Amino acid sequence: MESSIFVTAERPLAEDWRCGGRLVVDLASLADNWRAAARLAGRAEAAGVVKGDAYGIGIEAAATALAAAGCQTFFVALPSEGLRLRPPLPDAPIYVLNGLPPRAAAEFSRAGLRPVLGSAEEVDEWAAFRAAGGTGAAALHVDTGMQRLGVTLDEAAAIAPRAKALGLALVMSHLAAADQPGHALNAAQLSRFRSVAQAFAGVPASLSNSAGLHLGPDFLFDLVRPGIALYGARSTAAAPPLSTVVTAEARIVQVRDVAAGTAVGYGASEHVRRPSRIAILGAGYADGYHRRAGSTDERPGASVHLHGRRAPLIGRISMDLIAVDVTDIPEARRGDHAELFGPNIAIDEVAERAETIGYELLTGLGRRYQRHYRGGA
Repeated sequence: MESSIFVTAERPLAEDWRCGGRLVVDLASLADNWRAAARLAGRAEAAGVVKGDAYGIGIEAAATALAAAGCQTFFVALPSEGLRLRPPLPDAPIYVLNGLPPRAAAEFSRAGLRPVLGSAEEVDEWAAFRAAGGTGAAALHVDTGMQRLGVTLDEAAAIAPRAKALGLALVMSHLAAADQPGHALNAAQLSRFRSVAQAFAGVPASLSNSAGLHLGPDFLFDLVRPGIALYGARSTAAAPPLSTVVTAEARIVQVRDVAAGTAVGYGASEHVRRPSRIAILGAGYADGYHRRAGSTDERPGASVHLHGRRAPLIGRISMDLIAVDVTDIPEARRGDHAELFGPNIAIDEVAERAETIGYELLTGLGRRYQRHYRGGA
């Protein structure tokens, strides 16, 4: 059995007996979310961030749909991700955010990938490759306050006169607190990046991620890099509602009757308070549904949705199974599918219950789901 079961949009979503859960990926909604980001970007170009297997939904399908919607530039984290994009997007600019690995400049050039140079060592190695006759474009990442990747402001000033020799097609930085609009670091990073952009006059500049799109026009520059917003999760409380891209469902494996006062699941962490019907779903933390989203006698957990109603989780989440209370949903039966998150249970709601963020739920989606792609640009 293959680790992922893919069903094309042209075929109906049939039951697959090999899988306990299924993912429905709405590529039309993905394209709609990119168009919404492009509108917010105004005159700036809206790229597409498709790292992490396009936040868990499948990099080839996602990038193809984004390109059909009008997206021209793409960002990945690793060279391997960029190489996966080359067959469907042979001519698109593809930037590799994690930079240039040692002695890999020629490989980047042959693959048509653009390294995002994030240290003086990377800049020097790329410069040496170019000086020896190598070809290819690159971006420069300048650290304006995140202390993660990027050359320092002083290093950037020294590099600026070499921009043409380096083949720089973009200068960029990354916002550390854009999801907190009032954070003082946003204004500080903007001020620093303005100076950088001025030093690299003539080179397109990029600062904003998904959350940065909501900080105002001063943050937009020439190119924006929406990521999580494309996939239907909110980057900030200020973001408007987005189109749902991913619906995750799990099949009911069994329905059982449980007496009042009985403990359910590992650790006997929760006891039912009434005679109950419990549905056992065929998914768990091995499928990316976080263990912390479960419930105990002290704290409620997440809910699922089936037959038009919500059903709360009961007890801990197992590796392959989730228990939910369907006492008030008498029609729930073995073989039915319950929505883990999607149009009725927002992914951000589940993430909050799990004390994490939507990014982590999406990128952690397991490979055991039946996957179905609908729509397109």
